[in-house]
Amino acid sequence: MGEIVGAGLIAHVPTIVLPEETRRELNNGRESTLVTGLQQLRREVFDVVDYDTVVVLDSHWATTVEFVVTAQERRHGLFTSEELPRGMAQRPYDFRGDPALAHLIAGQADAHGTWITAIDDDHLPIFYATTNVWEYLGQGLPDKRWISIGVCQTAETEDNLRLGRALGDAIRESGRKVLLIASGAMSHTFWPLRQLRDHETAGVEHIFTPEAYAADMERLDWFAAGDHRRVLDTMPEYYRFKPEARFGHYLMMLGALGEGDCTARGRQYGEYENSVGTGQVHVWFDGPFPAPQRTSL
Repeated sequence: MGEIVGAGLIAHVPTIVLPEETRRELNNGRESTLVTGLQQLRREVFDVVDYDTVVVLDSHWATTVEFVVTAQERRHGLFTSEELPRGMAQRPYDFRGDPALAHLIAGQADAHGTWITAIDDDHLPIFYATTNVWEYLGQGLPDKRWISIGVCQTAETEDNLRLGRALGDAIRESGRKVLLIASGAMSHTFWPLRQLRDHETAGVEHIFTPEAYAADMERLDWFAAGDHRRVLDTMPEYYRFKPEARFGHYLMMLGALGEGDCTARGRQYGEYENSVGTGQVHVWFDGPFPAPQRTSL
């Protein structure tokens, strides 16, 4: 039987793939701990843990009428960001996919009352919520498989949990050992353009509001304590602070990890940092995890 051996909430901000000199210029001469945190996570987890496939829950890939999972045998090319082409231009990526797992995930849709499609089109766009984290955590490991699942912009909390349950069931059926990456931010409001350049350093005083910062800190405490049930129960309150993709990346991950039954304690890599108003952090959870919950249809 397959299993999820580890999972994490991981930041993918454009800053991490800028040259170190540029990163330091933007941060008062200091290196971002989002970079050093990813480097440490690579050394301590991705280089040493026994796993077959990485599943990225990609908060930048928005679908509308269904969840979509990548099913190509291999994805490779040059990535230029439509959002920030000056900072992310023609960056190479090349990794194996996992079509078998992708189709198993799609095959669980009916059991959980949702809609999931596996797509193997080689022209399907890719997003930096996948490529940026792959550059740090997957590059140079050619035997590891990577697939992505987009967030559905019409999904509510229950829909994201259903996707996660389907994902967890498919992994158990697959025989694969899997790492999950919920690629995205916490609170996610940008400073307006004419103010934005005054808030590019990593200091938490630049988070968009003190209330958003406090809400993020509260949830980081709950992650550290393994209190995922409390995170889930307070989602209506947290939505006030506009977590990226309505926190769909975390909710899909948690659905695969057993939701409120999950008590995995979070281990933080690097510091919590600002990125032009948004809250960014890397938090990792080690398995084993409880089985996904059943969906009442």
